[in-house]
Amino acid sequence: MSLDLKEIRQLTESELVEKEKQLVQELFNLRFQFGTGRLENPMQIRKTKRDIARVKTVIRQLQQSTETAKG
Repeated sequence: MSLDLKEIRQLTESELVEKEKQLVQELFNLRFQFGTGRLENPMQIRKTKRDIARVKTVIRQLQQSTETAKG
């Protein structure tokens, strides 16, 4: 379920924060499944980590653009 950057950029900041929370929870679940040996595709962990990084990057870019506009 790798997220597309175009889709991420269309979300508002509050939606991005919510999406980040969902992805962190998903990562926890994947790690738990991996630990118990029930995870079929370990690459899902890497994809989820990258999705979290993408969301955090877009959040940071939005914050910087609002700081620049204010300052």
